[in-house]
Amino acid sequence: MSVITDAVILMAGTGSRLRGAADTIAKPLISIGGRPLISYAIQSFEKIGVTTLYGVVGPNGDKLAAALAPMLPSHMQFRPISYPDWQKQNGVSLLTAAGRLSGPFFLAMGDHLFESSILSELVAHADLACLNLAIDRKIDSIFDLDDAMKVQTEKNLIVGIGKKLENYDAIDTGLFLCPQIMFDYLRRALNGDDCSLADGVRLMAAERKALAIDIGKAWWQDVDTPEMLQRAEQEVERRRLCL
Repeated sequence: MSVITDAVILMAGTGSRLRGAADTIAKPLISIGGRPLISYAIQSFEKIGVTTLYGVVGPNGDKLAAALAPMLPSHMQFRPISYPDWQKQNGVSLLTAAGRLSGPFFLAMGDHLFESSILSELVAHADLACLNLAIDRKIDSIFDLDDAMKVQTEKNLIVGIGKKLENYDAIDTGLFLCPQIMFDYLRRALNGDDCSLADGVRLMAAERKALAIDIGKAWWQDVDTPEMLQRAEQEVERRRLCL
C-alpha cells in the first residue's frame, strides 16, 4: 500500500463540556503531560508519513492555526479549513474538506489521544475501496461507556453504529482511513443540511463498504470532560514511549 500523505483533523468545536478544566484555551491546545493535546496527533501522523494536515476549524481558527505552526515538522504543512457552521454535526464538518484531497486520507478528532501504533494497524489492514474505522474491543476499559460511539461488527464488517446502540461488540475510536467516496455517502446522508459521521458510516455499512480494524492492546482516550482530562493525564504519564 502506498503511503497516505493527507490527514484531516476535526477541531471546530468550542469544547464547552471541558470548560470547567480550561475555559480560555481551545481544546486541542489543552496541556496534557506538559504538551498541547494536538501535538500528540501531529507526532503520530508524522511517524506514518503524513505531509499535509488539514484542520477543520471554527471560531477560534486563526489562533489555533498560529499556535499549531511551531509544532509542525519542517516537511509537514498545516492547511486550516474554516467552518462557520461549527454548531452542526461532524459529518458536515468533514464535508468542508471535500475537493481538497485527491486520494485516501486519515481522519481524526481534535480532542482524542491515541497511540501511534493505531495508525499503523489501519494502514496494514485497510481496504482503500472501503471506509476503515479503528475499533476498540476492550469495552471494559472504556472510561465513559455511556457517551461512547458503539459499533456492531460481523467479522471485519461494520453492521451498526450509534451511541444508543443496544447490541455492540466494539467502540469507535474516532480514527479512520477514508476513501474519497466517503464524501459521496455523507452528501447522501444529509438531512436538510446536517449529518453526522455515523450517518455516513451507516450508509457505507449497508453496502458492505465499512470495515472495522481492531486496535488490539493499543490505547486511546477521548478528552471531552474534566474527568476524561484527568484520566488522560494519568495514562500519558504511563505510556509516554508509546505516544
